[in-house]
Amino acid sequence: MAWIYLVLAGICEIGWPVGLKLGWTEEGARPWWIVFAIVAMAASGALLLWAQRTIPMGTAYAVWTGIGAVGAFTVGILAFGDSSSALRIASIGLIVAGIIGLKLA
Repeated sequence: MAWIYLVLAGICEIGWPVGLKLGWTEEGARPWWIVFAIVAMAASGALLLWAQRTIPMGTAYAVWTGIGAVGAFTVGILAFGDSSSALRIASIGLIVAGIIGLKLA
């Protein structure tokens, strides 16, 4: 169950940078997106707390931030037109390899 909490925490970790990105535009603040970011942060932290009850802290933290980083990277490319250069994709692949390595270790 702890790994499910950790994966859900990582998914929530993707939500808050998206909420912050959409929460401020040229026209000013968009409060509901900022609220979304705050809720995603709180949910992510709570789920990480529950996951760390059985998963070692270093592993849980690395996997949590890795899921968030890979997810935010992917959303950035798909939704916001961020660069998808070969070097960026190779670098994110190294993060994924690290996450897999931690899970297997």
